[in-house]
Amino acid sequence: MNTMTLWHISGWEFAALALAALLVGFSKTAVSGANTVSLAIFAAVLPARASTGVLLPLLIAGDVLAVATYRRHAHWPTLWRLFPAVAGGVVIGTLFLVWADDSVVRTSIGAILLLMAGVTLWRRRTAEPPEDPDAVTTRAGRVKAGSYGVLGGFTTMVANAGGPVMSLYLLSAGFRKLGFLGTSAFFFLIVNLSKVPFSAGLGLIDGHSLLLDAALVAFVVPGALIGKWAVHRINQRLFEQLVIAATVVGGLQLLLR
Repeated sequence: MNTMTLWHISGWEFAALALAALLVGFSKTAVSGANTVSLAIFAAVLPARASTGVLLPLLIAGDVLAVATYRRHAHWPTLWRLFPAVAGGVVIGTLFLVWADDSVVRTSIGAILLLMAGVTLWRRRTAEPPEDPDAVTTRAGRVKAGSYGVLGGFTTMVANAGGPVMSLYLLSAGFRKLGFLGTSAFFFLIVNLSKVPFSAGLGLIDGHSLLLDAALVAFVVPGALIGKWAVHRINQRLFEQLVIAATVVGGLQLLLR
């Protein structure tokens, strides 16, 4: 892909990308899943496939800040259960990107996100109690972790949209705010770093895209600081509602764009 076209953007378009980069930082330290709005902005300003390559390094920068902030709250047994399935999802997503066009990618992921949000809301209406993250893993728990892991790996590879999928899994597993943020911080740092060689091999990351990232990464930092300030002022119920709302908005944006 010729990413020289990334430089043919106006001042207003750069401002939109800067706002999206700010939201990346905020989503990593406050409301995970909100970066689906960033995804939509990047895809609107830049060529859809190229936008995923530009966004990935910014997500990694946000992940580093999130790990530095919440590293003591990560739940590693949950991470180890998820990683094998996520790796499979990343490989499937890479193969999918080889032949799928942008409209197929957007429709597929948008439908998955809305389905996940619907399942989560249904679980809440039926008053099904959340799981204990430290409980012994049952067969049903392994199946659920595997299903969410594959979907998370697939969606994060094809559109950097794995945040809402994993957010819904962590909510359903009974994580509180800080455990949620610490576990997701390490999860996405490791997963996003693993995606770099795949994205570079597909031509989505090169020198031109990295130069644009260098101009935008300065906006990720204040977004992360705003998120760190805000998260301690959001109660658990509102936090969960915001995560689900961000998932629904992201899914609708992908379907309607």
